[in-house]
Amino acid sequence: MAYSAEISRTAPTAFLFLLDQSASMQDAFGGAKEKGDAAPSKARVLADTVNKLLQNLILRCAKEDGVRDYFHVGVIGYGQRVQPVVRPAPDQGATDVLIPISHLAEQPLRMEQRTKEVPDGSGGVTKRRVQTPIWFDPQAKNGTPMCQALDLAAQTVRDWIDLHPHNYPPIVLNVTDGEATDGDPLQYAQQVRSFATDDGDVLLFNIHLSESEEPAVELPDAMGELPDDEYARQLYQMSSTLPFSMRAAAEQEGYRVTLDTRGFVFNADPVALVRFLEIGTRPSTLR
Repeated sequence: MAYSAEISRTAPTAFLFLLDQSASMQDAFGGAKEKGDAAPSKARVLADTVNKLLQNLILRCAKEDGVRDYFHVGVIGYGQRVQPVVRPAPDQGATDVLIPISHLAEQPLRMEQRTKEVPDGSGGVTKRRVQTPIWFDPQAKNGTPMCQALDLAAQTVRDWIDLHPHNYPPIVLNVTDGEATDGDPLQYAQQVRSFATDDGDVLLFNIHLSESEEPAVELPDAMGELPDDEYARQLYQMSSTLPFSMRAAAEQEGYRVTLDTRGFVFNADPVALVRFLEIGTRPSTLR
């Protein structure tokens, strides 16, 4: 069965996040209003969500002997520039995009005090100040060079596969709030998905963020589930179908899935963003 390779320290997989950092990411995120405050920007919610996800990936790899390199992780931002926003230490090679997760754990940009809700022991929750690692900050400038970002992703996964031809294939997660301003991204998405290990094709998932409060379309399995929107249909066509392990994870989260379910969310609110990123980064059992 494809997408069944075990993930281990000697046979890692890779996660590559492509994050829209265009000027429109300054807009408020639909459904993200906080008590007494204006809604945070899409750029802020996205940065906070992915920083927390990176921390969770590290915790999944943490064992008694330290953080094991089950995953190689990269984050590419695209807006004013197309470039890695999480960079390796100088001794790792300045051009590396995918970083072993143990190195990521060792070098956050900084630690911040954040408020976290935790159980209070009597059925409720209480707020506690905790030290939180931050790897990158929100940005929102210029256009949406998605094609360039996908092209860099294709180069990155190709080079990684050359070194890991038998492993669980890389997973690329593209998060955007608008149309590409540098061409048709579909052909670039097809290029990303054309690379493969012995275990399967590269997986490309897409999440569209929204400033509206319209319901999200999550994990569709047919074009007819989408609104009459050319951009939604383009992102749907760009997206891979979910492999078995991710369909099982989606079912556990209450989604209705079929063999044709694609890794795509349109008009995502913060809850839909978090839920899908958790599903999209659960490829298999770690060994």
